[in-house]
Amino acid sequence: MYMPRVANSVLEHSQERDSERYHRSRLTLQEAQEDIFSFLLSIVKEWEPEEVLIQFKQLFFEYGETVSSDVSSAIYTLLFSNDRKEFHNTLKRSCYILINNWEVARQYGPIRSLVRQFEDPSLFKYTVSPTLKRLREWMLDFIDSQDYEELKLFISRFQDDLQKGRWTTRYTSYLLVPQYINTDNPVEQREAARELSRKLKDRYKVELALYTAHSQNGYLTHQRKPKNPTVLGDGALRLVKAIVARKGQFSYKNLAHLFLEQVKDLNYSSFKKSLVQYLTYSVKQPDVVKTLRQHLSQKLDILYVEYDQDIVDYSLQLRTCNRVIDYLMTEDQRSPSSLFTLMLSQGSSILLAILLLKLVLISRNSHHYIEARIADLIRYYEQFPKNQCSWVINFLEVFQVTFAIHAENVEYNLVSPANKDTGEARYQPRVWTQEELEACRIFSRMILGKETEDDSSS
Repeated sequence: MYMPRVANSVLEHSQERDSERYHRSRLTLQEAQEDIFSFLLSIVKEWEPEEVLIQFKQLFFEYGETVSSDVSSAIYTLLFSNDRKEFHNTLKRSCYILINNWEVARQYGPIRSLVRQFEDPSLFKYTVSPTLKRLREWMLDFIDSQDYEELKLFISRFQDDLQKGRWTTRYTSYLLVPQYINTDNPVEQREAARELSRKLKDRYKVELALYTAHSQNGYLTHQRKPKNPTVLGDGALRLVKAIVARKGQFSYKNLAHLFLEQVKDLNYSSFKKSLVQYLTYSVKQPDVVKTLRQHLSQKLDILYVEYDQDIVDYSLQLRTCNRVIDYLMTEDQRSPSSLFTLMLSQGSSILLAILLLKLVLISRNSHHYIEARIADLIRYYEQFPKNQCSWVINFLEVFQVTFAIHAENVEYNLVSPANKDTGEARYQPRVWTQEELEACRIFSRMILGKETEDDSSS
């Protein structure tokens, strides 16, 4: 194929320059990666974000000179190694080094700018340079990857970045969970994902507490009332009251404590039978109880049968609770389980959320496991338009409210109408009638200094 002399000259000069720089650097691939990480870590702590973004673009988008000759040599080494996977990993970790530091410094604008750089049209331009062509191909591969989808989660909280029809954005705190429980991810990514997820959950808990505490205040105008963080409308208040009303002797926490005491010395076979009884205890729908017991018993009867005669230890208990979570949500971590579909089709969103809560109350380290399965289900249903996912969205909203109320750093109480004789409100645990629930108010408060994050096992 004929190529103009000018183009040939540019190509030859580019090849000579690249070869010369590569042989001059003589870095190993690992050394090149560490030089890049150290450079970015040093400038993100000392430079203005705009200058950092310029260096990042020159490094990964333009194949140009940076202020550090060592880093320029490092990127040449990375490209000439012809290892697409290592380039991908280097780019990914570099992004999270910047995101992590800007997140801690509360500099959110640069995070948006960083992610938006991947929309740069220059990545699609023709080039005669084989090295620049390779760089752009690898960058486009990254943009088509799941890693880039995960990167975009870090700007989804900003209103102007919400995509129309992308209903899953409301549940970013759960979508971040698989990132920070995956030990294969860079530590910077895990830390950034954990911190953002925590912030989003804390903000939701505060907004829910404010809404429930002030929504029945007749003295507040509509404009001054706190916003409803759910999409349940007035049903959010009824849901909160119904959950908080379960106090006293038969609270979910007390039932969990009683169950753990009763199964201490049981063998595994008996433990599995008791677990089914515990989960279905106090469920008022006989047909639902029958279905649950049948499905769960069939699954558990053949689960880890080699341990049936052994006394249950913590590890076996954790694994069993996680398998029950699978049965209730997604068994292949990609699509909904038959029991999940069945329960939601029967309008049992609240019951399913309570079953998951019961499992967490006897197995705290299953909390993140549940949230990771929530993320799996969101990823599955995001392929469908919002109007086809109303029953799933209803469950997600109910789940959020249920677990926000039972978080360890928030406390909810129902306050009955004032006693006519003493003028004092009553906070005592009791069985509420429907009329009393409608008349009562909700008192909520945040408990500072308590953490709810736990490690998760499978």
